[in-house]
Amino acid sequence: MRITWWGHATTTIEENGTRLLTDPVLTSRIAHLRRRRGPSPLPEAGACDAVLISHMHADHLHLTSLPLVAPDAALVVPRGAAKLIAADCGSAFADRCIEVAPGNQVRIGNLDITAVTAAHDGRRLPWSAHAGPALGYRIEGTPSVWFAGDTDLYDDLAAEAGPVDLALVPVGGWGPSLGPGHLDPVRAAEAVRRVGARVAVPVHYGTFWPIGFDWMKPDLFLPPGSRFKAAMTELDPAVRVELLAPGESTEVVHR
Repeated sequence: MRITWWGHATTTIEENGTRLLTDPVLTSRIAHLRRRRGPSPLPEAGACDAVLISHMHADHLHLTSLPLVAPDAALVVPRGAAKLIAADCGSAFADRCIEVAPGNQVRIGNLDITAVTAAHDGRRLPWSAHAGPALGYRIEGTPSVWFAGDTDLYDDLAAEAGPVDLALVPVGGWGPSLGPGHLDPVRAAEAVRRVGARVAVPVHYGTFWPIGFDWMKPDLFLPPGSRFKAAMTELDPAVRVELLAPGESTEVVHR
């Protein structure tokens, strides 16, 4: 399996001839946020068989990026998101949507994908009435993967998402505070322990920041990656942590 991190929560998962793209943000801006680290993803980032959307927040369901995705890719989205996509992008995009809730399964190419719970606010916010469940996804490949989306720890995490070989786990955010429903580096390490992953790739940090706020809380921009690695080493030194820069890839094999 090949994993490419494009920044924030956007990754490409390639396995058995199937390409999945998570929470694509393929531009240099999200409203008041600008990409501070790495260039915008290459056009090849949009090449995929399916997109996995974790929830409706604009930095995960980024409507501006959807036209940059392969036109025949399925859009696996939280229940209720197709109506939002139709209103902004048109019915052709909504027709590609497969709406899911926790426990639902879909097959894309050679991979079986199960939607799992994420402990996070699934509403579009702040000026939209659209809402749906926040999700993570468990991908049954060789190796298996948990893409967490945005989540905090919750009681049934291990049972729903684990055990897996690889965790794509959020360790930070996009601004000078980290609200509820998120993992910081220490809680992210605990999440990886709970799902039994032997390899972890930290995401959702070190990419976007509010315009004009470069000076504020710089320790919350890039350091969460290395802090997660240190926390993971302390909690379970057997877990291999891959710190990627935007655009970098790593290979993970089944064991």
